[in-house]
Amino acid sequence: GDDQEILPWDQIAQRFRIEDVTPSPAFFDEAKLRAFNGEYIRALSVPEFVAACRPWLTGEDTPWKAEDYDPAVFETLAPLAQTRTALLSDVVPMVDHFFLPEPPSDEPSWAKAMKGDAVGILDDMAAACVGADWTVEALKETLEQVGAARGMKLGKVQAPVRVAVTGRRVGLPLFESLEVLGRERTLERLRAAADRLR
Repeated sequence: GDDQEILPWDQIAQRFRIEDVTPSPAFFDEAKLRAFNGEYIRALSVPEFVAACRPWLTGEDTPWKAEDYDPAVFETLAPLAQTRTALLSDVVPMVDHFFLPEPPSDEPSWAKAMKGDAVGILDDMAAACVGADWTVEALKETLEQVGAARGMKLGKVQAPVRVAVTGRRVGLPLFESLEVLGRERTLERLRAAADRLR
């Protein structure tokens, strides 16, 4: 009788009325099922989420070598990934760049982000990162300063940095990702992307 769709089974059984079932044909709504699944995933505790993701992160089909997977890194990222996950398998492309030697190649993301003065942004961010404090707040401020020097907002300067480091235009929050990835690997990826653009 209301718009509430996710209920405990005992409440569903209690509220069900056969006379309220409409004669219109039913259909399987995969998008709604995916949304429901995301709700259930977000309701898990973080340790439950980590345990549920383990088969996708340690199985034979992962894009990284088994020895390159670090469960402590995933545990750090898990709260960020959990809020963005509708299927447990979604975590693999969200975190693969942490466990691969290089960011994955996503040409549509590269083409969209690496235009204009992307090489200058990458060079300036790499130079600024050498001496920056390696915290989320400091990294955000560093990129804001790189953008301000070009008269650009954070969203515009963030795109080439995100693609250079993570390989994709969307994913986990950028500055948290940089903090976990570490200074050395971040600099290596920023410089490699800039060199590719030259």
